Amino acid sequence: MILSSLTIGLLIALVALLIMLSGVPIAFALGIVSVGSILLFLDPFQFNLLGEFIYASLNDFTMLAIPLFVFMGAIFAGSPASRDLFDAAQKWTNRLPGGLAISSVVASAIFSALSGSSPATAAAIGKISIPEMKKRGYSNAIATGAIAAGGTLGILIPPSVVLILYGVAVEESIGKLFVAGVIPGIILTALFCIWIVIAVLLEKKGVDVTAPEGTKHVVTFGWKDRFASLIKVIPSLLLIIGILFSLYKGFATPSEAAAVGAILALVLVTIVYRSTTWKNLVNMLLSTTKESTMILLIIAFSALLGTVLSFLSVPQDLANLVIGLDVSKWVVLIAINIFLLFLGFFIPPAAIILMTAPILLPIITGLGFDPIWFGIIMTINMEAGLITPPVGLNLFVVKGISSDIPTSDIIKGSMPFVGVMLVTIILLSVFPSIVTWLPNLLF
Repeated sequence: MILSSLTIGLLIALVALLIMLSGVPIAFALGIVSVGSILLFLDPFQFNLLGEFIYASLNDFTMLAIPLFVFMGAIFAGSPASRDLFDAAQKWTNRLPGGLAISSVVASAIFSALSGSSPATAAAIGKISIPEMKKRGYSNAIATGAIAAGGTLGILIPPSVVLILYGVAVEESIGKLFVAGVIPGIILTALFCIWIVIAVLLEKKGVDVTAPEGTKHVVTFGWKDRFASLIKVIPSLLLIIGILFSLYKGFATPSEAAAVGAILALVLVTIVYRSTTWKNLVNMLLSTTKESTMILLIIAFSALLGTVLSFLSVPQDLANLVIGLDVSKWVVLIAINIFLLFLGFFIPPAAIILMTAPILLPIITGLGFDPIWFGIIMTINMEAGLITPPVGLNLFVVKGISSDIPTSDIIKGSMPFVGVMLVTIILLSVFPSIVTWLPNLLF
């Protein structure tokens, strides 16, 4: 019996998912499925091209941006920058209902842009803010939900490794993707803060956002204190702005901007915090090597699997099938988002992007959607996966730094933020120019 290309593609996808769920590292799971597919469904001589396929997938100058941005993130993650960001955000939001939780989200948004890592952001900000929120009467759900959700902003607000991976996977401008993520990132951060205000008011806890629990003393901050708190924050913000400016002005490629950013981050942390030692530097380099190797292996074997599927005409036939359906393109988009959200329950964002983006791209472009816009939609969907059980990475991170808080409370606090993300996806779908306006203007 001769199987159709779509049937073969479905079998390959199911086998890959089962192997991943069995605990095999994602890169190796993709490699096993790719090699098995070559032997079963392609000509034997194509197995001899295995090494060439893998080498070609990594032989791209743009790939240098990944370890360099990861290194930049490791530099900030190992510094006291999170403390200063939280302190500054707290002084500017302390009079709002739920101000401490709002300051956690704002600090997470900025720190995640510097670190590019959702788990690192959740851990760094959470260690400081969760004890403070609990001391001042915040519920477990609000305290942990704000941190878990705030940490996810790192894969949307540039510079983002996930957006780099999407750009590599679909061969789109990384500079455009970075710029496209700015306004949605700000909107999502604002919506998180709005939800916190609503949640605090709904709980009717009478949370005192400034005074420690059991006291009547209210700590107030004057404008002098607020502006003084920005002294150590502004250099970090200028670094991010400089990276984006160099990209959209064409002064540097993503790899060059990442290299300069990493060097400046090291100099900045050394001068401002004086916390860089040889031991810290070695640890930063080791963590960068481990994380970058993992990402690059996933890229290599995802590209190999993509090549196999392309030889089998799976993406092309799937695109033709979907485009030929007599349904609205919005129905197809909803189905795609549900599918991505389901994958996010089990698989990390990087792997989902690399596995699915090349297959979904012909469908998206065939339906008339902008690939840059879809990259942002897809990234927000991946954010939701970071805080949804059973494998929501940020949930485990928050549990790790707050072992006394029940997991059920962490999930309860995180789920409304998933709803906020879905509302944001709807908003960006109804008004796609929110995403496309800035990159079209600057590029």
